[in-house]
Amino acid sequence: MAATLGPSGWWQRWRQRLSARNWSRMLLLLLLMGSGQGPRQVGAGQTFEYLKREHSLSKPYQGVGTGSSSLWNLMGNAMVMTQYIRLTPDMQSKQGALWNRVPCFLRDWELQVHFKIHGQGKKNLHGDGLAIWYTKDRMQPGPVFGNMDKFVGLGVFVDTYPNEEKQQERVFPYISAMVNNGSLSYDHERDGRPTELGGCTAIVRNLHYDTFLVIRYVKRHLTIMMDIDGKHEWRDCIEVPGVRLPRGYYFGTSSITGDLSDNHDVISLKLFELTVERTPEEEKLHRDVFLPSVDNMKLPEVTAPLPPLSGLALFLIVFFSLVFSVFAIVIGIILYNKWQEQSRKRFY
Repeated sequence: MAATLGPSGWWQRWRQRLSARNWSRMLLLLLLMGSGQGPRQVGAGQTFEYLKREHSLSKPYQGVGTGSSSLWNLMGNAMVMTQYIRLTPDMQSKQGALWNRVPCFLRDWELQVHFKIHGQGKKNLHGDGLAIWYTKDRMQPGPVFGNMDKFVGLGVFVDTYPNEEKQQERVFPYISAMVNNGSLSYDHERDGRPTELGGCTAIVRNLHYDTFLVIRYVKRHLTIMMDIDGKHEWRDCIEVPGVRLPRGYYFGTSSITGDLSDNHDVISLKLFELTVERTPEEEKLHRDVFLPSVDNMKLPEVTAPLPPLSGLALFLIVFFSLVFSVFAIVIGIILYNKWQEQSRKRFY
């Protein structure tokens, strides 16, 4: 017959179980943090939850294609390979893109991008780089790293070629970020300096180990970090408070080559949801917005286009216009007849 445990015995056993459970959780967290890719705690009240496939992309790249049933759409010269998705090959005058078909309605999120840029070009004889997007419009080819100019949303650029010859203080490749409400153009001749939020040098070409970029958006705070040294450690690059991004935009990535070229490959895109505690005051301050903006940064105002008329509204407008026209014609005929009658009476 088993001996009955007293209160002190139950307490010791419970504490041992709790300690073992905590140690196992801590070990799992350390292993995931050491990988540089898994869930990590980023602050008090914040945890990561890996999203399902509608917002993330990894090998073997199922659900990627050009059809309407694909979760990720290819555009231009982009193609699916076994180990990566190549946005552009190391050839001149190519452009390609990869866009998520599902709009993202998360409030706080983190996007981890595993990418590789490599090619035959020597120093300053390669280009042009790639961009990661969170924008209102998708699948719109253009001159900004393969995407449209005057975009609405967030663009993060890995620029590998310096267009501004006179600048000396900036070393390329260079990572920069830009928030646009549709009113600003990206200045290629000056490498986007007039509109950038910040940036840092990132030597990412022709490396023999994995390179990562992370974009974190939490409590209207934009943080961009990189892991490009093969150490599985994030290094700060850009940190901007007061960034207001609407929900319901699309994630994508694009690239372009001109006279100079490179292979621009994307290995994975992993989106994490951040669960964040907010005070009642923060809830009031962090209400949804309808146009991107940055506090203390004046963006030119954009006149919002009028929403298109529905079929019923258009029918009613046409119908009442016709009724009014007929009514006006009838009144005109009546008044004309009365005028004629009065004219005849004068002659008689």
